[in-house]
Amino acid sequence: MYIIPAIDVLDKKVVRLREGSYSDVTVYDISLEEQIERYRANGTDLVHIIDLNGAKGDFSNQSYLFDIVQRTDMKVQYGGGVRSIEKVKELIDAGVYRVIVGTQAITNPSFLEELSVLNEGRIKYADHIVIAIDVLDEVIKYSGWLESSPIKLVEYIDKCLAMGFYRFLCTDISKDGKLGGAGVELYKKLLDHSPIIKLIGSGGISSMEDIEALNDLGRIESCVVGKAIYENKISIEEIKAWNLKSLIKF
Repeated sequence: MYIIPAIDVLDKKVVRLREGSYSDVTVYDISLEEQIERYRANGTDLVHIIDLNGAKGDFSNQSYLFDIVQRTDMKVQYGGGVRSIEKVKELIDAGVYRVIVGTQAITNPSFLEELSVLNEGRIKYADHIVIAIDVLDEVIKYSGWLESSPIKLVEYIDKCLAMGFYRFLCTDISKDGKLGGAGVELYKKLLDHSPIIKLIGSGGISSMEDIEALNDLGRIESCVVGKAIYENKISIEEIKAWNLKSLIKF
């Protein structure tokens, strides 16, 4: 299991939300460029960047973020406000390693169908897509966690798999930003239902013990760690050591 450090951006500032609430924001005294460089300098090659403005339909951050993403040599897993096929193509063609899709995949029935068959040359776009599943009490949330979907969690996973999408970023909202431990039971349920998925865990990770608990499931591809880094619960050096060990085992 690989650890992916996270950077959430709101109004061009590095932040973390508590349980997805835009009214409960912690702002950190470091720029996006500085944080990316901290990770790069410590051997991290994959970073998770979320545009929180974009997630709620405000695209004022996007030109700022795109410029930084295009200039870094790190692999970027990017999400927030990806609302069209054209935007997915723009990001991947510009060098974004993975694009996270959430709201549009849930609210527009044709979006994933179109994306599933989109190919250009050697690029199969579905291979670069991460399906975001943000969950609160087994209810899928979207639009910056402000809306609820009527589709059942496992049914949605099955639908995505049937169209060729296999990598899922599952955020346990009840854990997110609280440093209260990872959603191990939720992830176990998803993996028991669909053992073939590539699952990325997110939310609540507060220590290396939480990382170990996720790793003990044996089937989680990676996990996203954010607030625990900023609050000095997990060091970048620990992440580097873990990821090196994971790569050696792989």
